[in-house]
Amino acid sequence: MKQFFLKWYSYNAWANRKVIQCLERQSVTDEKILTIVGHLVSANFIWLNRIKGLPKSEFKLWGEYALPQLKQMVEDADAQWMDFLLQNEEFNRELKYHNYVGDYFESNVEQIMIHLVNHGSYHRGQVAMLLRQKGFEPVNTDYITYDRVVTGQLKD
Repeated sequence: MKQFFLKWYSYNAWANRKVIQCLERQSVTDEKILTIVGHLVSANFIWLNRIKGLPKSEFKLWGEYALPQLKQMVEDADAQWMDFLLQNEEFNRELKYHNYVGDYFESNVEQIMIHLVNHGSYHRGQVAMLLRQKGFEPVNTDYITYDRVVTGQLKD
């Protein structure tokens, strides 16, 4: 499972960086778009802190973040997740936690980790739709596109 998660989170990092580059290239300042990207990225910190048994993340799930801050958040979240993956061998365990609004749950860490990347894909799709609606050009962050880049079939 570790190899799957290393590739899965490498894809997530690539896709998040592609979105940030897209926003920078077009000087996007739309509050709704930046809020969704902030939500996507802050969830990475929130879940990782829960999984690692750390205090609640400093990042608000629905906070307001400027593009330079989002860029740094993406870099930090990706580095922390990769470090976590490289330092651990087993992710198949139950996690007892309280969600963002305080409700108690028990979830398998592997399922959380799969969910988190899927959650990112969902919100990157929302960002793409909003970009197009506002006259910007979205970027393709599909997993198959990432795989084609990694295997040398497409240029990044």
